[in-house]
Amino acid sequence: MTAAEIEAAFLGACFAELDALKPGNVHRFAAGHGMEVAHFETAARAAAPAIARPGASAGARIEAAVTASLAVTGLNTNLGILLLCAPLAAAAERPAPLREALGEVLAALDMADAAAVFRAIAAASPGGLGRRADHDVSAPPTIGLLDAMRLAADDDRIARQFVTGFADVFDIGVAGLRARADAAPEARTEAAYLAFLKAFPDSHIGRKFGRPTAEAVEREAREIAAGIDWHAPAAQRHPPLAAFDASLKARGLNPGTSADLTVASLFAAALNP
Repeated sequence: MTAAEIEAAFLGACFAELDALKPGNVHRFAAGHGMEVAHFETAARAAAPAIARPGASAGARIEAAVTASLAVTGLNTNLGILLLCAPLAAAAERPAPLREALGEVLAALDMADAAAVFRAIAAASPGGLGRRADHDVSAPPTIGLLDAMRLAADDDRIARQFVTGFADVFDIGVAGLRARADAAPEARTEAAYLAFLKAFPDSHIGRKFGRPTAEAVEREAREIAAGIDWHAPAAQRHPPLAAFDASLKARGLNPGTSADLTVASLFAAALNP
């Protein structure tokens, strides 16, 4: 794919995710956590050229995109999105099928990628990140990026994608989007988001509030999703989603990892139609 096509696919994925009513997250139906849709749109537009930069390494794309996003919003709106989408964008430039090409990109990650990603994460300063006794992102890396992601994979679902070949993105996100190809675009996105939220404890909630809270939200998501017909009109789908949304936001709970995985799934589906 060309850089212009990759950039358009990235922006389309970011905007489509905002069009869906994602409980606990920011979307066009409700702001939340001190952020609004405009922050995410502005950040996406700023990051898109860096994500699609021809020939750039995944680490370089991530660092440049984070820098551009922070410059226009002053907020960490999209670190997880950029961590996931940069390797996908690099893979889309290759002639192999996307999932195979992604494996090649991940296998080629090196110390330069690790240094760039460490700097990007430190600059974005994601909520609940904390400090590590070893291999903390505030210091230059002494191990490769895949090794660093492997250390974090048990507690961070985004890191886990790097060591599993983006298994969740393809097997839950992309597969779910394709299985509901006849549903409305917003419904497909909402279903993908709930699929992640009900499949495992959200890492962002877990970092900030602890695993038991994240597990409780996972159970709530499972109950909500079971009662929704994703082919129904928004007037039927949205009331339970909106109630769950209000409940999560009242408790300060933001399933940001599930939202990031949703964007990555939309992006991957667009890159590999």
